[in-house]
Amino acid sequence: MRIVVLAGGIGGARFLRGLLAAAPEAEITVVGNTGDDIHLFGLKVCPDLDTVMYTLGGGIHEEQGWGRADETFTVKEELAAYGVGPEWFGLGDRDFATHIVRTQMLSAGYPLSAVTEALCARWKPGVRLIPMSDDRVETHVLVETDGERRAVHFQEYWVRMRAAVPAHAVVPVGADAAKPAPGVLEAIADSDVIVFPPSNPVVSIGTILAVPGIREAVAEAGVPVVGLSPIVGDAPVRGMADKVLAAVGVESTAAAVAAHYGSGLLDGWLVDTVDAGAVAEVEAAGIRCRAVPLMMSSLEATTQMAREALALAAEVRA
Repeated sequence: MRIVVLAGGIGGARFLRGLLAAAPEAEITVVGNTGDDIHLFGLKVCPDLDTVMYTLGGGIHEEQGWGRADETFTVKEELAAYGVGPEWFGLGDRDFATHIVRTQMLSAGYPLSAVTEALCARWKPGVRLIPMSDDRVETHVLVETDGERRAVHFQEYWVRMRAAVPAHAVVPVGADAAKPAPGVLEAIADSDVIVFPPSNPVVSIGTILAVPGIREAVAEAGVPVVGLSPIVGDAPVRGMADKVLAAVGVESTAAAVAAHYGSGLLDGWLVDTVDAGAVAEVEAAGIRCRAVPLMMSSLEATTQMAREALALAAEVRA
């Protein structure tokens, strides 16, 4: 079985661990979000790609869900001593090494997709990880502070500001001129199942779909497209997805997120058992829907979620 997963960071990475356990013989291609990418300290940082790579490769800080395990912050402290920021973005010493290697390879002329493949050669994540595009795409958020509207990088909004102010718009800058990275469209066309994990539907999966050609490829693949709701009980399972959903006019409900993707894209949608009342509404919109436990409280629970997603895909196919 060939499975394509469109993934963001923590939620996507943790779901992928369950998918690998549920379908150990499957050929899994992960199209990773690069809209969160940012340049810091002269280095190219790819938070979502690295989170998937570290999580599946056994190097992630489990409690945080991001960054390296057994991390130290000597370099960051020394930079701060020189007055060099930003101090709000916590790159650790081990993590710095990844970004140095990536930046050196990019400067030597290698595309991001080739760099990602080279980095994964160390971590052996068990999936083929491809960035959505080799072109530069950055998600920016329009906010209002001190009576003035301005656009900030998504990382500044998410990490420094903690999404404490309303988002008025979310813009994937550069996406309209970007091209899918080599292998992305081919993997989608050759897939048997496409999965939207419980990643942020606006700034993770939404940004991937904003790259011209990817949404169309998913819609025209002719295979089951199944998603898992990141909203449980009208609130995000993790993070602040409700803030960016509001910016694009979508309510923070499992049914509203399904409608946001639409029946032209989704064939199946899993909601949590607490949202079982939304099943009829989602199905009335032309999307097959089932209510199952969606809390990734353990590897066993996550593996069962992945099994349910594949079972729904098989049901749709039949």
